[in-house]
Amino acid sequence: MRAIELVRRQCVTIDAGATIAEAAQRMERTGVGAIVIVRWGMPVGVVTDRDLVTRVLAQHTSPSVPIAAVMSAPVIAVDADADLRAVFDAFRTHLVRRLVIVDGADVVGIVCVDELVGVLTSELADVVQPLVAETVA
Repeated sequence: MRAIELVRRQCVTIDAGATIAEAAQRMERTGVGAIVIVRWGMPVGVVTDRDLVTRVLAQHTSPSVPIAAVMSAPVIAVDADADLRAVFDAFRTHLVRRLVIVDGADVVGIVCVDELVGVLTSELADVVQPLVAETVA
């Protein structure tokens, strides 16, 4: 399985110069919990809905501040063609909950560790199903 096959939802990006308010509005409009911050088309950070609570609301940060001021950086990215082992290694090494999936310099997706668990559970169920059916019969 390749990294791009783990992507289950659209990846939303916004320019690093956009305001916190603009980023939050885009997240709300597109229904995502994380947004990739880009500068000159390159991913430079990630902001999650939790970041908006802890770094903006709780700190009384103005919504007119550039989103880059509250992003998590650097971006932890994995190539779209990377295998599942590389994805595991990136999660384990960097202790992050989300990985940005890239094709060269282009952001093509984002994978959350929770989604990875769901994909693996589904894959394991598919493997085990014939064995369970054989045991029952």
